[in-house]
Amino acid sequence: MDQLTYAIGDVHGCAGALENLLDQIDAHGAGRRRQLVFLGDYIDKGPESARAVAVIRQVQERDPDAVVCLMGNREAALLQAVHDPRRAAAWLATGGDRTLSSYGVARVADLPADALAWIAGLKTVHEDALRYYVHAGFRPGRRGIDPSVMARLWIREPFLSVDFDFGKHVVHGHTPCYAGLPDRHPYRTNLDTAPVRTGRLTAAVFTRTDPGPVAFLQSRPG
Repeated sequence: MDQLTYAIGDVHGCAGALENLLDQIDAHGAGRRRQLVFLGDYIDKGPESARAVAVIRQVQERDPDAVVCLMGNREAALLQAVHDPRRAAAWLATGGDRTLSSYGVARVADLPADALAWIAGLKTVHEDALRYYVHAGFRPGRRGIDPSVMARLWIREPFLSVDFDFGKHVVHGHTPCYAGLPDRHPYRTNLDTAPVRTGRLTAAVFTRTDPGPVAFLQSRPG
């Protein structure tokens, strides 16, 4: 039976929404081979970053060959705060304080070493035969994977406004869709449905024959 790929948008510490969505993925893909691709931003802003990271790590540990975890800009910002204390204030002011609270610590230096090591080891891009998976996007004008890690983690414009064919469909998050619905375009699909605000965490379903999503799954608010 053909494999399904589920790409999961920005979690932002919404562990309950994540667990609900993973249950839906289990039901939807029952009996079929599957791959999970997490698009990053597991932490910050929401209340349960520690639990969200733990859930994702458990899923990955159960089947490491079928689970890809990408880095988001929030994970990158945390690592910057760890290595350069001058950056810690900016990270805390943009939701990092909730991450510390979820781990029960008061300082970045007190975060668990194993969690930091896992975050540091995350990739910034993944590809299959039909798609590129990345947290933020690529710079238009060049086909293929953007060599800029900064762009992969942080870009919005001109990626969002230029309708560019990168050679494969680009699956990304990073830019919140406050209506709670994924944003699908001919050459890209945005899966950041702002779960902290909307209660909706989104997964896109992909097959080996269609570059774009064939379906969407969403966590149930509340």
